[in-house]
Amino acid sequence: MKSLYRFLLSGACASALALTAQAQQIDEPYNQKIKEFTTDPRFLPSSVLDLVNDPKIPSPLKQFGQIVGAPGVLHRTADIYGYFQKLAHTSPNIVNEQIGTTEENRPIQMSVIANAATIKRLDHYKKQLSLLSDPRKVNAADVQKILGDSKVVYFLNGGMHASETGSPEMLMELAYRLVTGQSDEIKTIRDNLIVIINPVSEPDGWDKMVDWYNRYTKKRKDFDDGMPASPPYWGKYVYHDNNRDGLQVSQAITKSIFKAYFDWHPTVMLDLHESVPLLYISTGTGPYSEAVDPVAIGEWQIMADHDMTTLAAQGLPGVFNWAFYDGWYPGYGIWVANNHNSVGRFYETYGNAGANTFMRDLANAKFAGDNVTSREWYRPYPATEKVYWSFRNNINYMQAGVLASLGYAAANGKLLLKNFYQKSLNNLSKAAKDGPKAFVIGKQQRDPAMAAYLVNQLRTQGIEVHKAETGKNQGDYVVLLNQPYRNYAYSLLTKQNYPKEAKFPPYDAIAWTLQYLNGVNVTQQDTLKYEVSDLKLLVADVKYDGKIEGEGTYYVVNYKAQNTVLPAAYWAKLQNAKTIVLDAKITLEGRKDTLAQGAVVFSGLTSDQAKQLAEKFSVDLISTKTLPSVKQHEVSLPRVAIYHTWYQTQDEGWSRFTFEQRGIPYTSIHKDHLKKGNLRSQFDVILVPRVGGTGANFLHEVDAKFGPMPYTKTAEFPSHGTPSSTDDMTGGPGFEGVAELKKFVDEGGVLITLDNSSSIMSDLGIVRELKRYESPTLFHPGSIIQVKNRQPSHPIMYGYPDTFPIFKGQGALLQTEKRDRDMMLMQYGTKPLKEEEEYKGLIMGMPDKKEVKDPKPATPKPEPPYVLSGMVRNEQTIIGHGAIFNVPVGKGQVVAFTFDPLHRYLNHHDAPLLWNAILNWNALR
Repeated sequence: MKSLYRFLLSGACASALALTAQAQQIDEPYNQKIKEFTTDPRFLPSSVLDLVNDPKIPSPLKQFGQIVGAPGVLHRTADIYGYFQKLAHTSPNIVNEQIGTTEENRPIQMSVIANAATIKRLDHYKKQLSLLSDPRKVNAADVQKILGDSKVVYFLNGGMHASETGSPEMLMELAYRLVTGQSDEIKTIRDNLIVIINPVSEPDGWDKMVDWYNRYTKKRKDFDDGMPASPPYWGKYVYHDNNRDGLQVSQAITKSIFKAYFDWHPTVMLDLHESVPLLYISTGTGPYSEAVDPVAIGEWQIMADHDMTTLAAQGLPGVFNWAFYDGWYPGYGIWVANNHNSVGRFYETYGNAGANTFMRDLANAKFAGDNVTSREWYRPYPATEKVYWSFRNNINYMQAGVLASLGYAAANGKLLLKNFYQKSLNNLSKAAKDGPKAFVIGKQQRDPAMAAYLVNQLRTQGIEVHKAETGKNQGDYVVLLNQPYRNYAYSLLTKQNYPKEAKFPPYDAIAWTLQYLNGVNVTQQDTLKYEVSDLKLLVADVKYDGKIEGEGTYYVVNYKAQNTVLPAAYWAKLQNAKTIVLDAKITLEGRKDTLAQGAVVFSGLTSDQAKQLAEKFSVDLISTKTLPSVKQHEVSLPRVAIYHTWYQTQDEGWSRFTFEQRGIPYTSIHKDHLKKGNLRSQFDVILVPRVGGTGANFLHEVDAKFGPMPYTKTAEFPSHGTPSSTDDMTGGPGFEGVAELKKFVDEGGVLITLDNSSSIMSDLGIVRELKRYESPTLFHPGSIIQVKNRQPSHPIMYGYPDTFPIFKGQGALLQTEKRDRDMMLMQYGTKPLKEEEEYKGLIMGMPDKKEVKDPKPATPKPEPPYVLSGMVRNEQTIIGHGAIFNVPVGKGQVVAFTFDPLHRYLNHHDAPLLWNAILNWNALR
C-alpha cells in the first residue's frame, strides 16, 4: 500500500488538510450550469446542487472548463483517470489503484475515498472485512470487537456498458463532492464509509464510444432515427455480454471486478446502468435464486425503498423498483457480491447514449406488464408519456440515487457489517445441518482437461477445493461444503429448478449447472467418504498433464470429444506430423479395450513431441507400433474464417475468444470480403456465429442511408478500427456478397452456421432443404436439455454417446422434409417426431394382417427427461426436431446448428460438436 500513500508527503496535501477546517464557499457558477442543463425543475434533486468551490482541489469545471453533464461533452478514459489522479494529488481523502489491464492494454483504475484517518488504515480495514467474510477465522467472542473496528466498503461500478454514458462522467463529480464536501451528510459518508469508485470498468469500449459519439451521433437530432447508437465493438471480444461473464470470469473487466472484490470484500456493490425511464432501483420480480441468502434479499428491499423514499422527498418523478428483472441468474459481473454474502445492486437510469438532449417517448415502454407511465405500488410518481431528456437529467438522477444509498450505508454501517458476517455464518450452519456434505470431481473423466478447468473455475469463485493426496481415492477433487460460500457452490453444481408458473419471463439464462456445461462427472456425498487427513486444500490452479502408455511411433487418442484435440492437431501440423481419424471401431495391438469410431492418430511425432502434445493439451495418448488398418481419413486441417456483421458482433466476439483460447487459427472476415469474392481459394470453412434478425438484416446490415460510415483508426478517432475495420459499415454484403457465399459452398467449402444464423441461411436460400419451423407456444429460455445422437457414425457426432446434455436458449427451429431426415444428425429430446413413428395400422392394397397380442406386453421404458436443468414450457413442441443438420450443397456442405455451441464461453461440453465439423470438414458426406 505504500504507493497509495505517497501523496501524503506532498505540500499540496498538507495545504488541503488545513483547508478542511475552513468554511468553504458554494460554487455558484457550477450550480447555475446544473440548472441550465436540467430541462425541468422536477428533474433537479437538491442533493446534487451546492458543490463547494475548493481553492486547491479542482472541480470538474476547473479541470475541463465544463461541468459534468454539459451538452455534447464526453471525456476519454485517460482524461477521467487523469482527473482522479489530480484529486489524489490535491486531497488527503482519496487514493488510486490499478486493478487490471484491458485486452487492448488500457489500465483499469479505481479510486478509494474516505476521511484521511481511514485512508491511512486501509490495510487494516481490508483485514477486518476478510475476517468477517469467514467466521472460521474468528472466535465468536471477538466478533463484536471486530465489528466495532470495521468500516463498510461501498463499491460503485461505472462504465460497464459503453453506450450508457452517464456513470463515468457522474462519478467524477461525485468523487469531488465526497472529497471536498463539508455538509453533515457528506462528512458522515466520508467518516463512516470507504467508498470505492470504478469509474470506467470497460475502458476499451468507453473510448470507442466517446470516439463514436464525436464521429457520428453527436449530430443526431432524433433519438429514434435508426442510426446505430454505439460502435460495433466495445471490448476486443465482448459487447453487451460483458455483464454476463461472472461465471466464466474470462474477460479483463470481470477479472478486475473479482480482484477488487476479493481484495476488499465490499459490503455493498452498486452497478450503474442506463436503459429504463427514469430510474429503476433493483429488487426484482422474482423468482430469486435459492443461492442468495434471505438476509440479502431483505437488504435489496430495504435499500431500494430507502433510496426511493429519499428521492421522493426531493420530488423526483419516474423512480421505481421491482418490475424490471428477476433476481435469478448469478452470472452478472456485480453478482460477485450476492454470490459471496455481500449485497449486489444496480441502477438503471435513462440515458441518451451520449450527451445530447432528446424528446423521448415513453408511451410504449412496459415492464412487468405495466406501462412505465402508470402509477403503481412500486412506482408512486410516474413520468409523463413524453419527456424532454438531457444528459444532465440522467447525471442528476444517478448521483442523487447514489448519494441516498451511501447515506443509508453510512447510517447503518454496523447492521450491514453484522449481516455480512451473519450470511457467511448461515452458510456454515446450513452445511452442518443439510446435505450434501461434499461434491466430488473424480479422477476418471472423459475429458480430464475440463475437469481441471472446472476445479479452477470453482477456485476463481473463491470456493475451496481439496485434493485427495493419499488414500484409495487419491487424485479426486473434493468440494467440502463447510465453507462460507456453501450456497454458491451448491448452486453451481446442482440442478436449477426455475418455476414453470413464474408470472414474468426470466431476464436471462436460467440454468448453469457446471458439470453439464463442462462435460464433467460430479457426484454428491451425503456422508463424507474421505479421511480429512487425506485431503489437502488447493492453493494454486491445477492442470492435467496427459500421459502416454505403450510403445510405438503412432500416438492414438481414445476420442471422447475432448476439447483440446483440434488445437492439438493444429500444433502437430506445425511439427510436420499428420493427423488421422479412424472411422471404425478398433482394438489396438496388445490391448483388450475397444476404441469407438473417431479415434485420432498422430503420425510423425517424435517421442519428445508426443510428450509435449500430451502435456500441453492435457490428452492421454496410446502409443502403438502399427497404424490400424481400418476405414480412416487423413485430416487436412482447414483454413477457417469467422464472419461478422456490422450490426451485431456479440456472439462473433465470443467465437473469436474461444478460438484464441483453444489455439485454433482463424481469419476474421466481413461483408467487404464477401463482396470481393474468391472465397474458396482463401478458406475451406466459414463459420457464421449467432446473429439476430432475418435474412434481410444479414443482407443489408446497417442502413445505407447513413453511409458512408468508416470504422477506421484515425488521429481524431484513435480507438476505432479494432478489432476489425472497414471504410463503410453500411449496406451489408448485398445480393452480390450472399451470392459469393453460396458460390463458396458450391465450390466445395463448408459453411457452418450457429443458432439463428442457420435460419438466416434458410431465409437467403443458401440452404434450401431447411425451412423455419414455427412453434409459437414453445418457451425455451437458456436451459440444459437432453439431446439424442441420431447418427453416431457421422464424424460430427464422434465422441458423443447416444444421449447427452447441451445448453439451448430461445431460438428459431429448422426442419427438413421427411425424405431428407438423414440430414439430421442430432435431435432435441429422445422421442421421434410423430410423423417419424412407425405406422402399425392397416394398409389398403396390402393383405390384411391379423393383430397379434403379446400375452405379456412389455412395460414401456420411460423416456429420459428433456429438461435437465432450468425450465421449458411446452417442450413437446420441440422434442424430435433437429439440433444439427448436415446438408450437401453443390460440392460443399452446410452444417447448421439450431443452438449455439459457443455460448458465452460457457458450454464447453457442446463445443467439440463444432470442433468435429472443423476437424473432419472434408469427410462430412
